[in-house]
Amino acid sequence: VQLVESGGGSVQPGGSLTLSCAASGFTFTSDDHAIGWFRQAPGKEREGVSCINTHDGSLYYGDFVEGRFSMSLDSAENTAYLQMNSLQPEDTADYYCNARDPNEYWGQGTQVTVSS
Repeated sequence: VQLVESGGGSVQPGGSLTLSCAASGFTFTSDDHAIGWFRQAPGKEREGVSCINTHDGSLYYGDFVEGRFSMSLDSAENTAYLQMNSLQPEDTADYYCNARDPNEYWGQGTQVTVSS
């Protein structure tokens, strides 16, 4: 399994970014699979951002998301997306794609910086 994130960058507060996670060797439609996003800010522990259970499409977000982020899957392209709106400086972190089947796989991460 290989997960490749892209789409990170620098934005001003209130801005938007869309992260992509291209997955190979991982099926988005199988039972007991899940794919999600985590983030890790400097000096902080890694925390869950969002997760989709590929079996039933159930979707979870971290409490801090507060409706600002939206995760989606394109099964045909085997790509997961994280649309992030209303970004704030506290969203600055490395964002990682995570997949479970139920073995766990991680991408290399993409950096998001929110600063004026």
